[in-house]
Amino acid sequence: MPRLDFLILQIIDWAVLPVGIYAFVHALMQRADAFTAADKLSKPAWLGITAAGTAALLLFNLGGAGVMFWIAGLVAVLVYIVDVRPRVIEAQRGPRW
Repeated sequence: MPRLDFLILQIIDWAVLPVGIYAFVHALMQRADAFTAADKLSKPAWLGITAAGTAALLLFNLGGAGVMFWIAGLVAVLVYIVDVRPRVIEAQRGPRW
């Protein structure tokens, strides 16, 4: 029977992959000018960052030898979701009165 810590790591490893896919698809669907209006990197840069982060989440495991690449991919994807995504959405809505 597998150990509990191994099962928890596997669940976390599987759970973050859809987050990376969501970040990439969201960046893909946004207007390019919204990124510069939000004072963030360009759309192609964020597409590359989220694609590389998602690839790292897919290729490396949380408990494996490439855990640092996995963590870097997770951080890249979460930075997009937490920092860039709200600013891009706000820039596309326009000023609030």
